[in-house]
Amino acid sequence: MDIKRFETGPRMSQAVVHNGTVYLAGQVGNAGDDVATQTSQALASVDRLLELAGTDKTRILSATVWLADMADFPKMNAVWDKWAPQGNTPARATGEAKLATPDYLVEVIVIAAL
Repeated sequence: MDIKRFETGPRMSQAVVHNGTVYLAGQVGNAGDDVATQTSQALASVDRLLELAGTDKTRILSATVWLADMADFPKMNAVWDKWAPQGNTPARATGEAKLATPDYLVEVIVIAAL
């Protein structure tokens, strides 16, 4: 079975397609912006990469959201709830983690069907 990679760099690809499934790397917003803005930016990257791979957010199977601080959960959810396709919401988990830099407040990881 073929494997297609999108936006491949020396360390990772932003999206990989295999066997009808799209795997996205963790998507973040602009370091230093507030959590709502970073969430919007990360979700816009998800939309862009899914389109590049040939699918969209209505086909997301699961999402993992990492927050630098769980106190930001309501702010992230407010953005997520406006973005998530009602009637096609994915399975989702959210947890707290130290991200690549303290300026990142949220990271979104998605798996979707083609």
